[in-house]
Amino acid sequence: MNTAASTTTTTLKLNEGYFSQRNWLDWLFAALVIGGGLFALQRYAAYMDVYEKGILLGAIPSTIWLGWFWRPLRTLMVVAAGCALLAIGLYQVDGAGSLARADTVFGLKYFLSSQSAILWMSMLFFMSTAFYWISMFARGEGATMSLIGSRLAWVAVGMALIGTLVRWYESYLVGADVGHIPVSNLYEVFVMFCWMTATFYLYYEAQYRTRALGAFVMLVVSAAVGFLLWYTVVREAHEIQPLVPALKSWWMKLHVPANFIGYGTFALSAMVAFAYLIKQSAGETRWYKLAPLWLLGVVLCFEPVVFRPTAGDGAGGSYWMVYFGVSALIVGSILFGRQRIASKLPPLALLDDVMYKAIAVGFAFFTIATVLGALWAAEAWGGYWSWDPKETWALIVWLNYAAWLHMRLMKGLRGTVSAWWALVGLVVTTFAFLGVNMFLSGLHSYGTL
Repeated sequence: MNTAASTTTTTLKLNEGYFSQRNWLDWLFAALVIGGGLFALQRYAAYMDVYEKGILLGAIPSTIWLGWFWRPLRTLMVVAAGCALLAIGLYQVDGAGSLARADTVFGLKYFLSSQSAILWMSMLFFMSTAFYWISMFARGEGATMSLIGSRLAWVAVGMALIGTLVRWYESYLVGADVGHIPVSNLYEVFVMFCWMTATFYLYYEAQYRTRALGAFVMLVVSAAVGFLLWYTVVREAHEIQPLVPALKSWWMKLHVPANFIGYGTFALSAMVAFAYLIKQSAGETRWYKLAPLWLLGVVLCFEPVVFRPTAGDGAGGSYWMVYFGVSALIVGSILFGRQRIASKLPPLALLDDVMYKAIAVGFAFFTIATVLGALWAAEAWGGYWSWDPKETWALIVWLNYAAWLHMRLMKGLRGTVSAWWALVGLVVTTFAFLGVNMFLSGLHSYGTL
């Protein structure tokens, strides 16, 4: 009798519907998303074509699912949307929105204008990285330090989203024909790269219940922030510019975010691979066996050479010298404290699993982005593929990770080789993302340096 009752209970649990598992906060979030989406459709339908309306309607269930799938995202999205609406309200307080209010209204000038929010994002990511690294060396309060680092990363992601949403609105204040989703140039996509990489890391942090990887993943985010600040100060890239004709397409709203999910997760996997190699070589004393550290040092310290000061850079040279010094300090600290760092890292099997899952997610989205890019190219230039440098390097990136996944799934690739491959993959991806814009020209040269 007890066995029968137990079987019935188990069956009932298995038959519980997905929607029956939702609580009232889930349904309230869904109602807010539906209400906001339908309001935007009703208010701005005249400015959208049929494809953009379709994207908006498709975003409603996707956003609800994301909030239900991982509940911290629900809070993040509500707070970011609320702060963005507050910023828009501050711009419109006199009835006519004006971009000049960003310099006169306290809340906009110091917190909620796009540039202020993104600067807050930058500072918070640096602070998050610092606290994660302090936790690596701290003896008694390591868990507290890493928790602070994690919370700061969440706030930084929130500020990045607020800055992105407000910048979208600000582009329409510049001019109705100028307004566009802020994913069109290097400045805007670097902001996207930072918050996407950090968000995916925070998800894995929660899933695997370890904050030890934050020190490594936040290094690549901070490096991106360092470039972003230089690009802002020296190149004044934060100024909102009209789109070139080829970018005036609804395809951009799909292709670019999908692409940067790939870039972000590939970067995450590379930093996890770096942590794997550090843990593996913790007790090594022979210099040639510490190749991962030397590789990191070369990559970090090479950046000031790539972005060496040129005419008109002003303080750019001093900035990169400071960057060089900080990079050297980071590499030296890791080299000196590698045994202690390795003791704080999770098991190699867990690192290997995170690396694999990050690459699998990135590869799926990068594949989607490549297909979308081909469709966009057919509409803009009359052909799906033209062997443009950006397209060629995107194919190289795709083939690299396709081969990695094939070797893992078919041949059981694990351990040192897979970690090195993932780390080298970051170099290939970085060239496809940034190097093509710097050293090559082509149809995709919209984000020149």
